[in-house]
Amino acid sequence: MRELVSYGRAPHQKHAFSGLTREDVEIIDWALAETDMTEFANRPIEQLSGGQRQRAWIAMTVAQHTDILFLDEPTSFLDISHQMEILTLVRRLNRKYGKTIVMVIHELNEAARFADYIIVMKKGEIRFSGTPEETMTKEMLSDVFGVEAEILQDSRTKRPFCIPYVREGAAHDE
Repeated sequence: MRELVSYGRAPHQKHAFSGLTREDVEIIDWALAETDMTEFANRPIEQLSGGQRQRAWIAMTVAQHTDILFLDEPTSFLDISHQMEILTLVRRLNRKYGKTIVMVIHELNEAARFADYIIVMKKGEIRFSGTPEETMTKEMLSDVFGVEAEILQDSRTKRPFCIPYVREGAAHDE
């Protein structure tokens, strides 16, 4: 898995096969530590759980040492525990190191809980954008997803979350 993380240093290599510098090794070790993957560094990626694999990929992006991280559905196919782990890690990287995180995520309640700014798209067009409070609305859920919903406020985070319902008159199993 360490080898995977080391690929994040490729853009910083002077020559294609020049090898890792001391700085590269230090950054790889830092990325492994920040993603809680140090203990798995010498394990093959195939032997890691889904959540550990996602953290390994994030460690690789962190090792690139950029100000912006682009993540495409980092919580897909993970159980709820690993989803929270990944999103908490990403938020920590944002808060602790000031990294800008651009993330595609389809789980609306996770987006509302962890994002500072949300862009909602439909058919490639931006339909809504703003804070979670500005975007997580009944109107947005109806327009973009075709569902009715209750919008509530999480008592711990004070962020909005939705409970979606099938629209009245649509085929459903209630």
